[in-house]
Amino acid sequence: MTTIHDLSQTQQVIDLNCDFGESYGIYTFGQDCELLAHVTSVNIACGFHAGDPHAMREAVYRAADAGVAIGAHPGLPDRIGFGRREMAVSAQEIYDMTLYQIGALDAFVRAAGASLRHVKPHGALYHMAGSSEELAEAFVRAVRVYDASLIIYGQWGSKLLAAAHKQHMQSASEIFADRSYQEDGTLTPRNQQGATLATADEALLQTLSIVTRGTARTIEGKEIVIHGDTVCLHGDGQRAAEFAAALRKGLEAAGIALQPPTPRR
Repeated sequence: MTTIHDLSQTQQVIDLNCDFGESYGIYTFGQDCELLAHVTSVNIACGFHAGDPHAMREAVYRAADAGVAIGAHPGLPDRIGFGRREMAVSAQEIYDMTLYQIGALDAFVRAAGASLRHVKPHGALYHMAGSSEELAEAFVRAVRVYDASLIIYGQWGSKLLAAAHKQHMQSASEIFADRSYQEDGTLTPRNQQGATLATADEALLQTLSIVTRGTARTIEGKEIVIHGDTVCLHGDGQRAAEFAAALRKGLEAAGIALQPPTPRR
């Protein structure tokens, strides 16, 4: 499978991405302004699981002004569950919802004079497309018909990345700084103890291990093989900005350059 960067134990380049623009109405979430000083790309909510037209516009302009890469972050239509609960949706519905959300966000991106660079599914949609070949292919097809130059962010070893490769789309293999892993390479479910890493030091150590050695220690204490082009930090965490600052400082101190993947136009 071909991804953006040539990954090896001597990898010296990584993208640091975060979820972004997840406020809506009178509700404010995340630490968007603080995060922009540290990340290299953002995944902007497209109005289904979070975000609204005002929040989308504001998020796009903030990201464009900061010079970070802008990506669409489509999710399931489940605000109450923040898009983190699976829904019984068909492949056609995944295609339609994905295409709809990319187009909505890109309207604001174009109005800002910026360019959309990537697409990353959110929450339950991310995991559903990562484990179902049918749903993965529908998601990728929606991205491809909208703009075949967009990069698809997906979890290392997922069916989503396999579908991107099958449809000749660029992809970026994603690793997680603030979530623990299980032996099969999946993330520990959020309802289990230890699913989220507690400190910035833990997040940095896990990230450095994956980036420099290609391995991560599981919640059970075993080492598994994982590689990545982009590191995800969840922007809705209470200490997200602190984690982002520590990750950037630690990665750069280790001689690892931070930059977003570049799409082929």
